[in-house]
Amino acid sequence: MKRRKFIQQAALAGAAVTLSKFAKAGNGVADFPVVRVAESQRKFKSVAVEKIIAEVQGNIGNKEIAWMFGNCFPNTLDTTVDFEMIDGRPDTYVITGDINAMWLRDSSAQVWPYLPLCKQDADLQQLIKGVINRQVKCILKDPYANAFYKDEHKISEWKKTDITDMKPGIHERKWEIDSLCYPIRLSYGYWQATGDATAFDEQWVAAMKLVVKTFKEQQRLDGQGPYTFQRETSWATDGVPLSGYGYPVKPNGLICSMFRPSDDATIFPYLIPSNWFAAVSMQKLAKISYFKHDLNIIKDMAELSRLFNSLMSEGVIENRNYGKMFAYEINGYGSYNLMDDANVPSLLSLPYLVDIGLDADGFDKKLLDQLFLNTRKYVLSENNPFFFKGKAAEGIGGPHAGADMIWPLSIIMRGLTSTDDIEIKHCIDMLQHTHAGTGFMHESFHKDDPTKFTRKWFAWANTIFGEFIWKVYRERPHLLK
Repeated sequence: MKRRKFIQQAALAGAAVTLSKFAKAGNGVADFPVVRVAESQRKFKSVAVEKIIAEVQGNIGNKEIAWMFGNCFPNTLDTTVDFEMIDGRPDTYVITGDINAMWLRDSSAQVWPYLPLCKQDADLQQLIKGVINRQVKCILKDPYANAFYKDEHKISEWKKTDITDMKPGIHERKWEIDSLCYPIRLSYGYWQATGDATAFDEQWVAAMKLVVKTFKEQQRLDGQGPYTFQRETSWATDGVPLSGYGYPVKPNGLICSMFRPSDDATIFPYLIPSNWFAAVSMQKLAKISYFKHDLNIIKDMAELSRLFNSLMSEGVIENRNYGKMFAYEINGYGSYNLMDDANVPSLLSLPYLVDIGLDADGFDKKLLDQLFLNTRKYVLSENNPFFFKGKAAEGIGGPHAGADMIWPLSIIMRGLTSTDDIEIKHCIDMLQHTHAGTGFMHESFHKDDPTKFTRKWFAWANTIFGEFIWKVYRERPHLLK
């Protein structure tokens, strides 16, 4: 992913001041400037989504948040989707925003909040089914790649600098566990929301077998595996050491990930949040496979059944301030990296992603909840090197955008995983006061000055903000007064 310079203009600061005056001038959303893409220019229109926007905007008292919801929740549909029928199958290409490429992670997360509306909107259901079909094509092209082009013959801008098996149609080939987890989550979520299993065709099954094969390869029980990646760059987090295989690991059943969800290289290859995501994804894949009576995938997953036990035996460390908690990365030799990154899966996001099957597998749910709680206390403290607290807000960032840069994604995830009214309201307030007058979320902003931000058009952050506000609206409407 290209590095983005800060956008800092006097006009932005002025917009924030002007917007504050708008907010005080009246109670209606109409008091705020129109920043959503004009209806005639929207990529896709959903009756169900528009109905939710109208309901939320008409019923919550905080009109600035209502205005932001109306901008952000439909942003993926408005600006990033390219839907068509190919050979009688829906196909949806989804860009991440200001980078014209489709990340398996982002595209899944961008459409995820719309799943509950599929039964009310057949066109929306087709759109999301099209995302699943497009992701299957991507995985079959290369399960180690994280981002793809719509044009399967396009040559990547990274071709000249990346030393890896780069094929046409691939934008970037950074191996990230979560890239293969998100399509499973979306497939399972789509099936549960719609009851439609027709997406699970021969191509989908072939892609899932390739996912399992790739995970097994990166357990490295029988050697380093086929994937290597090096990049000619001065940016330290873009390259993988030791001939592109990463630092050594002691095989223990966990899966190696050369990159984090931020597209930054890992320090220790066993990335704990992503391994949790993989473990839960394998449970979901098993449920679909049992439903289809396809036991071949289940059989191939046998070695991956160690994931949960390895996470509990290897991923838990004892911290003098927080007790037993999860490390961010480990190497199997006893070394670990203690931090958290804003990108999901993160340690903070574990309660959001780890959502099924733990009781059935004999886990002590009370113990797991305590581990999640201890970990949460750590990552939201100044002991986390990437937790930043300033004049404008507090939240988690990461190496990708640099020091003192808070990601709205982390504030949103904090709110989504909280059960405390005061904390949830705090998250809403911070998001309301750090959009720099734009009405949209950004990749990151400076802890002391939200007019210094990266990526004006970042659809994942926008849509998940909508997911958060919609959840609060349904469950804790009093916080939106």
